[in-house]
Amino acid sequence: MSSERTPATTRPRQSRRAFDRDHALAAALREFWTHGYETTSIAALTAAMGINPPSLYAAFGDKRHLFDEAVQLYARTYGAPLPQGPDARTDIAAMLRHIAADYTDPSHPPGCLIITAAANCGPNSQDVKAELRDMREATKAALAARIRADLDAGLLPTHVDADGLAAFYAAVVQGMSQQACDGAGRETLDRVADAAMAAWPAAPTSSAQTSAPASQPTAH
Repeated sequence: MSSERTPATTRPRQSRRAFDRDHALAAALREFWTHGYETTSIAALTAAMGINPPSLYAAFGDKRHLFDEAVQLYARTYGAPLPQGPDARTDIAAMLRHIAADYTDPSHPPGCLIITAAANCGPNSQDVKAELRDMREATKAALAARIRADLDAGLLPTHVDADGLAAFYAAVVQGMSQQACDGAGRETLDRVADAAMAAWPAAPTSSAQTSAPASQPTAH
């Protein structure tokens, strides 16, 4: 009998199921959106994402970097730029209608991640709070710029405070998000949008209209 040993048959390795990074990130987004940054634990994230902690750290770095990617995904998927219609009133009305539908869409958590995710951040997460605040401030600045464009075009009275009006509608958006989180439906948020747009400044009157004394009744 030969003393040579027959080489053992090499068994092919079982291929692991491919890690679906996009699916895992979408699951993380829902966790942050539902519970906020501070209270979402690594254990909750890994359970929702279907991975273990080492895989999370290998793919995303850490919870903070994972949150940054989730915010970017939210902005790409759910964030909507300010519409570009004929005037600021049309654009802001369209924006409010859009978020009334989006904030109450049952296919995802209610409200807005950018508004709610850092509502209860402690001292160690102030950078998260600042990041989301900067995003909200950028939106408010875009509203103010759109309103100033109407002022320059003569579509609004010269006394209108563009920054103040933008802050008002930003506050309406934040309130609509909280209402949605509290269980308000789309019909309620549509009524909020109607009330907010009723506060829009009246367009400047023409010189022909302003030349007549206000006390004189209009002839019929």
